[in-house]
Amino acid sequence: MADLKSEISGATVWVVARLRKQARQLLAPHNTQALINKLEGASNYLSRQIFKYWSQNRHIAVKFDIRPGLPGDPENMRDGTNLWGFVYDAAHQVTIRLGTRSRGFIWFFSFLAWFSQQRKNESPLILLLDEPGLFLHASAQADLLRYIEQELKPYHQVIYTSHSPFMIEPQHFERVRIVRDKSMETHEGDEPLPEAEAGTKVLSDVLQADEGSLFPLQSALAYDITQTLFVGPNTLIVEGVSDMFYIAATSSVLERLGRAGLSSKWTACPVGGADKVSTFVAIFRSQKGLNLATLIDLQKKEKQKVENLYKQKLLQESQVLTFAQFTGTAEADIEDMFDVPFYLELVNREYKAELAKPIVESDLSSHPRVLVRIEKFLEANPLKTGARFNHYRPSRYFAEHADDLAAQLSSQTLQRFEDAFVELNKLLK
Repeated sequence: MADLKSEISGATVWVVARLRKQARQLLAPHNTQALINKLEGASNYLSRQIFKYWSQNRHIAVKFDIRPGLPGDPENMRDGTNLWGFVYDAAHQVTIRLGTRSRGFIWFFSFLAWFSQQRKNESPLILLLDEPGLFLHASAQADLLRYIEQELKPYHQVIYTSHSPFMIEPQHFERVRIVRDKSMETHEGDEPLPEAEAGTKVLSDVLQADEGSLFPLQSALAYDITQTLFVGPNTLIVEGVSDMFYIAATSSVLERLGRAGLSSKWTACPVGGADKVSTFVAIFRSQKGLNLATLIDLQKKEKQKVENLYKQKLLQESQVLTFAQFTGTAEADIEDMFDVPFYLELVNREYKAELAKPIVESDLSSHPRVLVRIEKFLEANPLKTGARFNHYRPSRYFAEHADDLAAQLSSQTLQRFEDAFVELNKLLK
C-alpha cells in the first residue's frame, strides 16, 4: 500500500484500513462499479460519524476518490495512485479538497477518522490530547465536548489540556485539574521556593490556583450564568429593569382581576437600551430551542434600529413589539402605557422630598413621550440638592406599592397592558 498517498493522513489510515481487503482493487481496479461502491461506503460511514458531531454546516459530505497522479497535482501527489479526500457542499453545489478546509475542520475530521479505526481494536485507551480545541471556534469546541462525552468517556479515559473556557463544562467542574508551576511566577531576587512547592503541580483545589489559571474557569462560569440567569426557553427582551418592574406589577394586577397577564413561561431579560437589543439577539438566537421576542420603547431616532430587527431577519416581525403599538402614538416608552396623571403621581410620590411642588399635567409641554415632557420641565425647575431625575425610581415605587395603587389604574391602562401580554403570549413555544 506504500504507493497509495493522500494529503490527509488520518483519513488515509482509516479508509485504507477499512478497504484493506480490496487493496489490490484500489491500486489496480478492474471493476469500476465495485471500486465506486467501496469508496462510497467509506465516505458515507465517515460522513455520518463526522456530521453527527459537526454542527457548523449540515450541508456538507465527505467524498473519496482514487486517481493516478498528474503533473499539476500537489507536489507529493504527482505520481503513483492517490487517495483524494473531498468535501461536497450541497448548499453551494461545489466540491473542494479536504486539505483546503479550515485547520479546525481538518483536525476534527482526522481525529474522528483515526478514532473510528481505533474502535475496531475493542481495547480500552487512555487518550492524552494537548489543546484539542486550539483550531476550533466556540461551537465546534462544544461539538468536540459532546463527542468526548458520548463516544469516548463511556469506554476510554480522556485527559486533555486547554486554556479555552469553551472546553470546560460548568456542570462538571469537579473534573477539572489546574496545572501550575510556581517557579514561572518568581522574579530575580525572590527567595527560592520550598522543595515541596517547586516544579509543576496538579491541583484540584481552586483556592491554590493563581489568577491566570483561574481565568478559563471564571469565563466558563460567567458564560454559563449569562445563558441561564436572564435567559429561558422563552425570553422576552426588555430595555431595562424599570420595564421588568412595570410588567411584573401590572401583570399581577391583571391576574388578580381575572384578566390576562404575562405568562410565567416568559423570562424577562433587560439589555440596557434599544440599541443593544440587536446585539443580544445576534448572540443568543443561535441557541437551540430558544424563543426570543422583544417589547421595547419606540423613539423616532431609534425607529430604524427597531425595524432592522426583522428586516435583517434577526427576529420575525411578529416577535418585535413596541409600546407605541398599544398606545397608538408615534413614539412611546413603557411609562406611556399609563395615563399621564397616574404616572405623574408616581413621580410626585417618589420625588416628594426633591420637588419644589408636585408636577401636574398642565405644567408639561407637548410631546408624545411623558419622560421627555418631565425632563424638559425639570430643566426649568431643577430638583433640590442637585438630584437628577431617574425613571427607575418611579418604577420601583410602583412595584413596591402596586397593591395600593391598583385601584387607581384606569381601564384604558389595564387594557393596553393586557393587549400587550396577550400578543406576547401568542408567541410562546
